Amino acid sequence: MDNPVLTRILHGMKTDLIIVGGGLNGPALALATAQAGFTVTIVDSLPLDTRKRIDFDGRSYALALASKRLLSGIGIWPQIADNAQPMLEIKVTDGRAGEGPSPWMMHFDHAEIEEGPMGFMVEDRHLRRAFLDAMAKDDRITHLSGETVVAQSVDAGGVQVTLASGTQISGKVLIGSDGRKSGTAERAGIKRTGWGYGQTAVVCAVKHEQPHGGIAHQFFMPAGPLAILPLTKDRSSIVWSESDARAQALMAMNDAEFLDALRPAFGSFLGQISLTGARFSYPLGLTLANSFIAERTALIGDAAHGVHPIAGQGLNAGLRDVAALAEVLESARARGEDIGGAQTLARYQTWRRFDTATLALATDTFNRLFSNDNPILRAARDIGMGLVNAAPGLRRSFIREAAGLTGDLPRLMRG
Repeated sequence: MDNPVLTRILHGMKTDLIIVGGGLNGPALALATAQAGFTVTIVDSLPLDTRKRIDFDGRSYALALASKRLLSGIGIWPQIADNAQPMLEIKVTDGRAGEGPSPWMMHFDHAEIEEGPMGFMVEDRHLRRAFLDAMAKDDRITHLSGETVVAQSVDAGGVQVTLASGTQISGKVLIGSDGRKSGTAERAGIKRTGWGYGQTAVVCAVKHEQPHGGIAHQFFMPAGPLAILPLTKDRSSIVWSESDARAQALMAMNDAEFLDALRPAFGSFLGQISLTGARFSYPLGLTLANSFIAERTALIGDAAHGVHPIAGQGLNAGLRDVAALAEVLESARARGEDIGGAQTLARYQTWRRFDTATLALATDTFNRLFSNDNPILRAARDIGMGLVNAAPGLRRSFIREAAGLTGDLPRLMRG
């Protein structure tokens, strides 16, 4: 640091938007707003080398069709399209491990809507690298990796953050995209409401003998759902929700023992299975920020809302935040308004809070309804699935919901 000009830049940066969090939602917002003409600084706690790792670690995401539109709009989709697996069908069944699925089921087929596949499965590594490459090419984005925010303050003119390295950044809006335990939200005085489910998700990927045909399976078992989601090259992503104690035991097993435990739940419909990549686990719960905004501050993604993965909507809800906030900020600037003003940010909260509260309630209700072995509830939900499956109009509405095509869509998600 013997360059006085560089030292001055690093210790007194100015930007329109300061985004804290370098996962997926933060970079998506950085690209969306930079392409609208804003200058953006993104603060990422992970080192760049860690983000850039290309080895497959088992983590993947279900991207709804609306999210694919957003990624196309910000130039990311062409970089990941060859590694994206279309989800052509979704089969939802009820049952117990080792007994096979209930005859009652819901079957959703993309052919029932005109827009195309309901969604796509994309590996975390491909998304991360595409975001990093796109941000590196945009001179309106400054990406500070391996940095953490230790302080933030606001006044009538803007917002300031201080990093652990001593760097100070001034901006007009601060966006927290730093997860369920958001430091941005905490420093802004935003409280949270939520609870745990006593469940833990075990996440991995398997290779199998038979092709999956682009079909996603959601198998509801007494302890929690098992999702089998199609990946490219005859592989599937597994999200297995179990009781905390059982999940801990599963994570302690070696690979052979784990596969022996998984097979009765997975079944034999895809032939023999083998693990590919690592196993991860994370506790399941619901957490909602009591407000998505504070003075000159907005929250997106898990910093605003963390829901059960039962419907695979976590990242999709975050990307809808991204599209909505980008549109609100661009519209405010076009009207000559303060992009960090209270009225501007209130529009974002009004747009997104009801939608996310509804999603949280739906996932919470579904999980409580299906994650049990009560014979009365089992009969009721099986009949309910059968009725939905027998009603084309209702089935089509579920398909459109899964594709993210309902509600007040931001421009970037309208295709």
